[in-house]
Amino acid sequence: MTSNPTVPQTAGPSGRTRGTLAALALATGLMLLAAASVSAAISYFKIYLQKRSIQPETSLKLLSLPRETLSWIQEGTDHIESAETLEVLGTENYLTRTYRRKPRPDGKELRVSFHAAYYTGMIDTVPHVPDRCFVGAGMEIGEVVGDIPLKLDQTLWAKDDLVPDDIVARHDPAGTGRVFFTQRSFDYSQLKGLNARLPRSPSDIRLRTMKFLQPGGESFYSGYFFVANGGTVSRAEGVRLLAFNLDDYYAYYLKLQFTGSGMASGDELADAATQLLNEMLPDIMLCVPDWVNVEAGTYPADNPARTGGGPVGTKSE
Repeated sequence: MTSNPTVPQTAGPSGRTRGTLAALALATGLMLLAAASVSAAISYFKIYLQKRSIQPETSLKLLSLPRETLSWIQEGTDHIESAETLEVLGTENYLTRTYRRKPRPDGKELRVSFHAAYYTGMIDTVPHVPDRCFVGAGMEIGEVVGDIPLKLDQTLWAKDDLVPDDIVARHDPAGTGRVFFTQRSFDYSQLKGLNARLPRSPSDIRLRTMKFLQPGGESFYSGYFFVANGGTVSRAEGVRLLAFNLDDYYAYYLKLQFTGSGMASGDELADAATQLLNEMLPDIMLCVPDWVNVEAGTYPADNPARTGGGPVGTKSE
């Protein structure tokens, strides 16, 4: 004779079960409270985790940069990328152009391939630099020269006394006010007579420089740096730290790259880049937002920091 199967007994939750439910409820409540607290803190301290795109006040694209300056002139035509390359590049606001130095008494020719690309909005990585792209194209890094200081000509620089004190203090706690503007070339620039603010501490700009070896055995030097949210940085990994300041509502960066063939050293490339920037940097800076006006809240029109009034003007000489 077989016994009847045991019938499960129905009972209320045990003490352990009730304790588990209570713990889950408490944990859920704490997480909700923490989320609300974080949200409140982000709002209170004006922390912006999402970055908006921003364009320059001038609406100038990089293709508008002068084809000729006092000492340099374009050679050939601008390089136009294919649709596939543009998709990889991640921007349509770019310029790839070769400049040749105008004849000098010493008769030495000098050519520099200049590439610039503008990015804005949510910036995750900065993959398009020579030590990644050139190596991906089959070249080798022959030497990492390092970050070479660019000794720019400061003759036409002037300290901008119209920059609000709180903006100066934000980037320069010592209060020395390292914000400068400079004149542009009246003969070659599109917006003749308009002054341009330079990146913060322009005397500290450094060119990340490397020597590359081509499969055929020839070599060349290439270097780059970035302008991001009004400052400069020489390394790709530094762009996010500069452009993603939690206090900034907007984010942009501009890669400036210089490549030269027939040069004996990285210093020679840096010298050529310096000569070109001496005459091009003011025009370049009008192809990016004036970050003093962005921080002051006077640009763009929907800037959350907007307090009324017009742009912060640059002081005339």
